[in-house]
Amino acid sequence: MLVIISDLHLTDGTSSETVHQGTLRVFRERLRSLAYAASWRADGKYRPIERLDVLLLGDIVDVLRSTRWLDEDGLSRVRPWSDPRGSDLLNKVWAITTEILERNAVFFAMLRELHHTSIATVPPATADGRPARASEESEAGARVPVQVAIHYTTGNHDWLFHLPHAGYSEIRRYLVERLGLENDPELPFPHDPGEPAAAPLRRILDEHRVLARHGDIFDPLNYEGNRDQATLGDAVVVDLLMSFAARVKARLAEALPPECVRGLKEIDNVRPLSLVPVWVGALLRRTCPNPQLHRRVRAIWNELADEFVHIPFVRERFTSSRHPVEIEKLKWALRLSKKLLEPQCSRLLLWAGGKAGQQKTSYAGHALQEPAFKDRASRFIVYGHTHHHEVVPLDSWFSSTSPAAQIYLNSGTWRPVHELTRFRPAKEAFVGYHAMTYLVFFKDDERGGRGFECWSGNLAPGTPRPL
Repeated sequence: MLVIISDLHLTDGTSSETVHQGTLRVFRERLRSLAYAASWRADGKYRPIERLDVLLLGDIVDVLRSTRWLDEDGLSRVRPWSDPRGSDLLNKVWAITTEILERNAVFFAMLRELHHTSIATVPPATADGRPARASEESEAGARVPVQVAIHYTTGNHDWLFHLPHAGYSEIRRYLVERLGLENDPELPFPHDPGEPAAAPLRRILDEHRVLARHGDIFDPLNYEGNRDQATLGDAVVVDLLMSFAARVKARLAEALPPECVRGLKEIDNVRPLSLVPVWVGALLRRTCPNPQLHRRVRAIWNELADEFVHIPFVRERFTSSRHPVEIEKLKWALRLSKKLLEPQCSRLLLWAGGKAGQQKTSYAGHALQEPAFKDRASRFIVYGHTHHHEVVPLDSWFSSTSPAAQIYLNSGTWRPVHELTRFRPAKEAFVGYHAMTYLVFFKDDERGGRGFECWSGNLAPGTPRPL
């Protein structure tokens, strides 16, 4: 049995809210139930499975969403595009990673506990192929431990763990220990399933007829053909989204209501991101009636937008010929966002947001181009990255014995999401909720011969914590 989750975006607490700690408790209980269900075979008999693999499909430990990138280190700023061989970037990644693991210590402790036999066990089987009841376990034997193995692959927010340089092996060793991973820390955490470091995982994927990748390779702003280098998306996160909330808090925290300051930290959880200006405007009007403060917030955003386009890393990409359509879209968005709180800006963005809400980003078309789809080597093509859970039929046919199919699935996210309401969008009202999706794949005769199941749920947010 193979379980896939992605896009947890666990942070160091300096940016937006992350997944609720209790979510893994729910997930752990579901794993027990899934292991039991997988032990029922296609012949109707119960035979305990021996192994359960969990794949963390990228953007788990989110190194980018941290205001620690904004700290001045010596005379120069450290950014994800700094020299990967230099100690400045390595030390920054170390500091952020350590803080993420400390802040989410309960979460990672529960992840490690999955290796413990008292956590992952199923009832023994009786001689006639059914699960032993509690009163029968002494005769049939003790509860059967299920080996749990956890694998980590990278996305666009944890790509720094893919760097091959020696210093990052120490960070990977720390992650392997704290998360209980199967990864070899001496090798880069794989990004593509075809990489040599992914060979053990690839065997497991092949057994389950699954091809799985994070999916950032289909996003030009977050992948430039080399997973060992930073992208424009990194700059947007660090020098726009993180910088905006941090600068507003530094300059106006005493004047703005706490609810407003807290809300500004959530801008990177707004979907789609093009509605961030609408979110900011609505937040200010709801929590802060002072127009003068609105203008000061707008001035901070405009200041950052001007600074952003003059960052050498950004300027070089703006003037290159790579992905001109995506670059023009980003330039247009920056120009429009400088009218942050003006009504005409909100109306245009609301119209665009309505279109985005009707047509959420789907990578199903990319799955049709995968060699593993074309030669039917994989029955299931799995991506993450978009935060939009999907199950899309790709193809079906009849073999000599039974019907067969290929399906695209997106692993969604485990994080808060804020979306614009559909009724009277001009009200600029948003609804927030926690999302949680996981995908499960079965091999051979597990789960009665079924190939997969997937679960996606939402949880309303609790009472906000004080700042």
